[in-house]
Amino acid sequence: MKSSPYWIVNARLEMGYEWEEGVISGTRTEMCDLLIENGKITRIVPSSEILEDGLPKKDAKGLLILPSMAEKHIHLEKTYYGGPWKATTPVKNLFERHAEDRGLLPMYLKQAQTGAENILSLLVQTGVTHVRTHCHVDPQVGLGFLEGMKNAFETYADRLSHEIVAFPHYGMLRTEARDTVREALRQGATHVGGVDPGGVDGDIERSLQTMLELAVEADADIDMHLHDPGHLGVFTMKRLAALTEEAGWQGRVTISHAMGLGDVSQEEAREMAQHLASLGISIASTVPINRPTIPIPLLHQEGVAVMLGNDSLTDNWTPFGSGDLLEKAGRLAERFRLTDERSLGVALGFVTEGRITLDEAGNRLWPLVGDEASLMAVEAICSAEAVARRAKRKVVLFQGNRVAGEW
Repeated sequence: MKSSPYWIVNARLEMGYEWEEGVISGTRTEMCDLLIENGKITRIVPSSEILEDGLPKKDAKGLLILPSMAEKHIHLEKTYYGGPWKATTPVKNLFERHAEDRGLLPMYLKQAQTGAENILSLLVQTGVTHVRTHCHVDPQVGLGFLEGMKNAFETYADRLSHEIVAFPHYGMLRTEARDTVREALRQGATHVGGVDPGGVDGDIERSLQTMLELAVEADADIDMHLHDPGHLGVFTMKRLAALTEEAGWQGRVTISHAMGLGDVSQEEAREMAQHLASLGISIASTVPINRPTIPIPLLHQEGVAVMLGNDSLTDNWTPFGSGDLLEKAGRLAERFRLTDERSLGVALGFVTEGRITLDEAGNRLWPLVGDEASLMAVEAICSAEAVARRAKRKVVLFQGNRVAGEW
């Protein structure tokens, strides 16, 4: 639903950097007015300019305008969020956790839509206007979770956009999920999912080939979980890269977690990053701190698109999760000591699908006339402060419509 034209007035926009002896020392901002029409920003003028068109005005009162965020790795379908507190049960290995998970499926299925909507409500409040969720499908559960996710996203259709990964949680081959994934793609899933071709499926080549075949057949993208560590994980990435190139699926593949990159040498990680970048293979990360973190700045430097996600907001796998992507960006900055003005501003791009406000020279990249009016107004004077201080989000727009907060 497109709103009638209106102005956002007295909005703080980043206009360039301040420099001292050739080093960025701060960010220069100006007060501007933005005309919002048909879901887009159609004019940007100084707030000193007198507006005489009679259109409604929303006063930003000096709030900083930043691009809204994209949650690129989350599991909405199985969650305790919105229910009573419950910590996780200790297990010895992944397969014991899978067994526990299976026993909880009836409960999770029953509340799939409600649980997803609870999380979506939170995400929108924090500034998220796009979500990619992984959705459990296999012969045991069929498409029950997919129906719940589709219904939840229908409820939120005017507040965010979405993608759904058909995810055979216990293994594509291990659960013989190929036909179920194929049907999920016919019924609304947008991506082919998979998990640990070596560690879970036990057959790297056949698991990867199955994913690529399903993707090509359905003209769908791929987003594969890869927790396998060290050289097993890196070898799997190399085989996925080769099959991606063979299928002509460049720019259509994401590796979620890619944990092996945190276990190998800097040189090996750089070589793998360069190969992934050449094929447009992106990486989704949750910035884990309980194991070696993958070298996200190195990946970014080599041209790999890295996206962040929350993974989950309390379930039988973990009791943790705030749902706040700005917190994730801040964690990334802390983990890799990104403490200067430029680095903190760049960190924002990991939660906005690469949209940042200024380029390295200080030229404005966002917002520009013609950009979609999906944005958040925050209590900060620059994007660096917003990331470092996890700035409070006061208003969120999706395609020009206010979906959270009040002016």
